[in-house]
Amino acid sequence: MSETTRPRILSGVKPTGQAHLGNYLGAFKHWEREQHTADAFYPVVDLHALTVEHDPAELRARSQELSTMLLAVGLDPTVCTLFVQSHVPEHAELSWLMECTATYGEMHRMVQFKEKGEGKTSVRVGLLTYPALMAADILLYHATHVPVGEDQRQHLELTRTVAQRFNHHYGETFTIPEATVPPVGARLMDLQNPTGKMGKSLKSEAGTIYLLDDAAAVKRKVMRAETDSDNEVRFDIVEKPGVSNLLQILSACTDGTPPEELAERYSQYGPLKKDVVEAVNAVLDPVRTRFAELAADPGYVEKKYREGADKARQVAAPTLAAAKAAIGLT
Repeated sequence: MSETTRPRILSGVKPTGQAHLGNYLGAFKHWEREQHTADAFYPVVDLHALTVEHDPAELRARSQELSTMLLAVGLDPTVCTLFVQSHVPEHAELSWLMECTATYGEMHRMVQFKEKGEGKTSVRVGLLTYPALMAADILLYHATHVPVGEDQRQHLELTRTVAQRFNHHYGETFTIPEATVPPVGARLMDLQNPTGKMGKSLKSEAGTIYLLDDAAAVKRKVMRAETDSDNEVRFDIVEKPGVSNLLQILSACTDGTPPEELAERYSQYGPLKKDVVEAVNAVLDPVRTRFAELAADPGYVEKKYREGADKARQVAAPTLAAAKAAIGLT
């Protein structure tokens, strides 16, 4: 395994639904900074979108949109490695080796499998085994650090487990990655249901601020955000989840002042919501502008991602070759 003086990070995003403010504040914003201090790989993980029923044309469109968005938020393909997962075949091949290293019990215990498969009479096998693909995504690049939300930590622990098991049985092959969790804005909540996470695939669009929402849509969603009836601005996630969510959004979209301190500046919800609207639109304005420029030249985006896939394979191919040799394949 090659030595590096900088940490190597990998974090992917699945092309399902539209990218939203939680994606930006919890991931993309940090990636834009980290690309300058680490050897960074950021794939659009389209293979992970196949675990549930989907529309092929929509998947292709979402993959293109998300690829464009990652450039729009400031990721630089000359600095980091941007690519589409399915364009690097080593991911699927190493995934099989990881399936043959992990156990059924480990896969079956994954919380997301239990949640997505609960109550269904027919569940695709990929929904059970995709954590092996996630492990392959990470291990192919000898990532030392993986930015994850708390809901993904279990998958990273599985990655560490199978990597250690593989190394123990077949010889030192993989780097054991560590998790990093962004401290602020990593888990924004739905504006209409502040006890649930803001997500790309929610049926109710009213509670999710999408990165391509125009200024009027942002204002409408924030001003209609669920709060409570006592009109006291206080940061208390348990008792006042809606207000706390707005304070967290304001913190993450401005200078990072702790939500507890921001709360002291307001005596009513109206002014708080107004400032959140202004802060969110200030963040999204340059993203929307750059996205429109890039979307007008899809050939440029495709070229950069083809180059990124070639760059990724320069690392992935030797890793896969070493793993195959270690496990006994020729």
